[in-house]
Amino acid sequence: MAERILIVDDDPVQRRLLEEAVRRFGYQPTVVETGVEAVRVLTGSEAQDIELVVLDLVMPDLDGMGVLGRLREAGVSVPVIVQTSKGGIDVVVSAMRAGAFDFVVKPVSPERLQVSIQNALKVARLEGEVQRIRKAAAGTLTFKDLVTRSPAMERVIRLGERAAASSIPILIEGESGVGKEVIARAIQGSSERRSRPFVTVNCGAIAENLVESILFGHEKGAFTGAVDKHVGKFQEASGGTLFLDEVGELAPEIQVKLLRAIQESEVDPIGSRRPIKVDFRLISATNRSLLDMTKEGRFREDLYYRLNVFPIWVPPLRERKEDIPDLARHFVARFSAEEGRRNIVGLTPEAVALLQAYDWPGNIRQLENAVFRAVILGDGPFLTAEEFPQIAAQVSTPIRVVSSEPIVIQTPRASAVVAAPAAPAAMPAAGGGVAAGPASPMSGWSPAPGSFASGSGPAPFGFLRSLDEHGHVRPMALIEEEIIRIAIDHYGGRMTEVAKRLGIGRSTLYRKLKDYGLDDTPGAEAAE
Repeated sequence: MAERILIVDDDPVQRRLLEEAVRRFGYQPTVVETGVEAVRVLTGSEAQDIELVVLDLVMPDLDGMGVLGRLREAGVSVPVIVQTSKGGIDVVVSAMRAGAFDFVVKPVSPERLQVSIQNALKVARLEGEVQRIRKAAAGTLTFKDLVTRSPAMERVIRLGERAAASSIPILIEGESGVGKEVIARAIQGSSERRSRPFVTVNCGAIAENLVESILFGHEKGAFTGAVDKHVGKFQEASGGTLFLDEVGELAPEIQVKLLRAIQESEVDPIGSRRPIKVDFRLISATNRSLLDMTKEGRFREDLYYRLNVFPIWVPPLRERKEDIPDLARHFVARFSAEEGRRNIVGLTPEAVALLQAYDWPGNIRQLENAVFRAVILGDGPFLTAEEFPQIAAQVSTPIRVVSSEPIVIQTPRASAVVAAPAAPAAMPAAGGGVAAGPASPMSGWSPAPGSFASGSGPAPFGFLRSLDEHGHVRPMALIEEEIIRIAIDHYGGRMTEVAKRLGIGRSTLYRKLKDYGLDDTPGAEAAE
């Protein structure tokens, strides 16, 4: 999904120029005419979709400086690029002090505007990643920081917010790698225990003879080798949250002590003469069915009902594939910064389509590792399908590209980092075809024998053959004639729109119609 940029200018001509430029860069423009409208958008429900603002300083009623002041008062941190026809140094300094990221003078060149947008979104990306890391470390990560737009995750977030308002024990269920710990951290960060200790215990990774000591602690001399007193995880989490991951792996004798700790809010360290009171919020997680384990006698029934007071099911990634583009952008942003590959700014539509076509049995963790590998392999500014060879080898169906624009990196609030260059009007398709529309198949995927790409059948609307039936490249004139026919049909004979989309003047278009004998094409005479 392309990033949305808000354009604020009272000049209709300037608005139109900026709108076309922003759209050509690969973004979605939103246009308003006054500063009052801009403040309304940036402080309302639409604010979360706006990634950047291009703001005119000189406007009637509320000018650009007034807009910057209102945004600062409202705590809106969206990056702003200001522009004006008066480029005095005092104006620049005032705008920067008011919170603007950059300053451009009218008429700004497309190249200068694109670089400014790229830099602003890049800084926003880095600030967003730093903020996310700080929140996770401080225990203040909330559900607003989660990278998701899936309806399936809305229920998870809604349940998590309800659970965060109390101290009820929570059981998070889901396949390995779906992000159960992130959900647990968001619950803690949204509760009264935010900024308190968040102690994680992977119950399946602890040696069986050490589980009791690690969880409940031990006194000095309690057993051979206990040369010092050890504080258990329950005591470490006192006042905060204890997260027991893979709780189904606990041995039966440890389950008994865990049940007592939950019931009585106290633990018995090994060798201690008396129990120790603890105050903790318990969140458990499992990738197995505790109910089935209980029926089979491998998990205590009374403990199961103690843990499963407020269950939350996190769906696997294959059931929320709309999250894949945002997650991939997030991982690209993180790894490109960590690995010093800052030239990598996003993913191509083919790469995103490939990632969404895969079922991801390892869920988000597998996607994270795949993107990490791709960042290391990538040479260009955008990761392509070629950087995901292991995924491509396991996807057997042809890939449909939803968007013809490169997918650029986003911050946790779905903001971009770097603008995409203008996408070409056509993209290579399998078998020598050229996809003339946004729904083009991924290049490199072989079509079925006898399909339109091999020249043996009629091509669907929006596709052009670059090879003839003998395998030779078709003459340019034939391809040009065909694309003109498609454009006339697609835009209902509106020749002004046809000329604009083909990137030629109307006089040139009419000359080509006459040259190719298309001036009598049905629909070409339609009213403009």
